[in-house]
Amino acid sequence: MNEQNERSRPDVRMRGFATRHTVEQATEWIEQQVASLHPASERVELRRAAGRVLTADVVSSVAVPGFYRSMMDGYAIHAADAQGANSWNPIRLTIIGVSLPGRAFLGEVRSGEAVRIMTGAPMPAGADCVLPVEMTQLDGGDVEALGDVALGKHVGRPGEDISEGQLVLRAGRRLRPQDAGVLSSIGQSSVEVRARPRVRILVTGNELLPEGTRPTGHQIADSNGPMLRALVERDGGTVDFPGIVSDTMESIRDALLAPADVVLVSGGSSVGQEDFAPRVLAELGNLAIHGIAMRPSSPAGMGKIGNCLVFLLPGNPVSCLCAYDFFAGRAIRQLGGLAAGWPYRKECLPLATRLVSVVGRVDYARVQCDTGRVIPLAISGASVLSSTTRADGFVILPADSEGMAAGSLVEVWKYDE
Repeated sequence: MNEQNERSRPDVRMRGFATRHTVEQATEWIEQQVASLHPASERVELRRAAGRVLTADVVSSVAVPGFYRSMMDGYAIHAADAQGANSWNPIRLTIIGVSLPGRAFLGEVRSGEAVRIMTGAPMPAGADCVLPVEMTQLDGGDVEALGDVALGKHVGRPGEDISEGQLVLRAGRRLRPQDAGVLSSIGQSSVEVRARPRVRILVTGNELLPEGTRPTGHQIADSNGPMLRALVERDGGTVDFPGIVSDTMESIRDALLAPADVVLVSGGSSVGQEDFAPRVLAELGNLAIHGIAMRPSSPAGMGKIGNCLVFLLPGNPVSCLCAYDFFAGRAIRQLGGLAAGWPYRKECLPLATRLVSVVGRVDYARVQCDTGRVIPLAISGASVLSSTTRADGFVILPADSEGMAAGSLVEVWKYDE
């Protein structure tokens, strides 16, 4: 590459951000990019379908159930034969056989006859109701009816659960465990679902040791890698995490070129001397946004290499978590067919003390909830990951806010899903 092209690359290292994009601008860019992509679908076995998103309507080709069946343990009879029966006036019926689930009685029930039947067993020909066992008593090889039942009572009809040709599940539905049961009941062994986005995690930093390694000297163990892996898997992505990437232009360039739908670069995203990721992204593709008016996560950025979305996440752990949830996670969830919004439950509670902010930026404040009140923990301290484990959740202060007074109702997004 010639010297002129080398000089023309955007390089913000040691210069700071001339301007910062708003959170809304970053979110709008994500929505535009996701809408322009055409996510793939795949067919998966039913046992792996729960949690996945359907890409095609499911219409049943069968009725469920497909036969008349008993809804009670008892006796399949003619309703007219037990008319007027009670404990003072029992009516005797002759037992001619038994019907069990999956093993039907093959004969026909005539007047004065009964077939012992279990719940779920096929109704024998001729019978039109089921007399519950608690309304009977045995007398030798016969049964006595101690009460009467209406025509069709305790009999399940074909298609009463699902009818043939019925639309069972619509495209776009995230399948629940009970959905898998319904799909099995209509004979679906596999379904078409949205393919999980392939997410490559690149953690940079010459000071980093592999996850779980005991810190020593001036080195620290990687915390962003395992955190991002768990977040991506929560949001429906499949993870490719090759390990720590050294802080060099060449290493970052090579790592960015590996095939993926989304790449997360943790660290090296700001304007320091060794923050190469923004420059490499601009060289290989498009650095659309770099620097966002929020705290923490202000050095976050995003762009594309071909059809691959690339998110530059700050190295400070809390900033990394915040930028992931605001931006990268939003894209991953949508690419997998899930809702864009945060996968956290929300609760409105009063503030115990004032929560201070600055107009012009969005603030992500970690908070605790105690006796129905919200206690702010921190807005700053982006390197203190343990603040997120002490926190019950977070409060978002919008860019036009100077803060919120004690007693104000705030929306708390709970980390516990």
